[in-house]
Amino acid sequence: MRTADLITAAVLIVGAGLAIFDSMRLGIGWGTDGPKSGFFPFWLGVFMVAACLLIALQAARRSTRTPFVRREQLASVLKVLWPATVAVVLMSWVGLYVASALYMGFYMRWVGRHRWTTVVALGLGVPIATFLIFEKWFLVPMPKGPIETWLGY
Repeated sequence: MRTADLITAAVLIVGAGLAIFDSMRLGIGWGTDGPKSGFFPFWLGVFMVAACLLIALQAARRSTRTPFVRREQLASVLKVLWPATVAVVLMSWVGLYVASALYMGFYMRWVGRHRWTTVVALGLGVPIATFLIFEKWFLVPMPKGPIETWLGY
């Protein structure tokens, strides 16, 4: 667990460092009309570095050598990871809404063992509600596939 914490903290520090660096390019000060574009990302990056340094310090001081993940825990993670990966890959062919419906339906039935009525209701209801909110209410186009094109969107 200690090694995983140290590696995670190091990776997050690098990401926060990139945010800080780019924020400085944008300007981190205060302009005549308020904060410049890099002000908030800069300070978020600074706080993230500080938090990660604290995590790294705690992990370095820890003396236990417990494993990051055991075999039975890894199976649970993979049970979530591979369907999500398939959904992301499918998204480029069938669009966000259809991929989300398939993912939710499959996941609810396989992992949650919910009844088919619940699976169908939520598997279709949530993507339809998301479509209405983003496409109709917020007017934000999301990735679409052939079904949405066939429906005229």
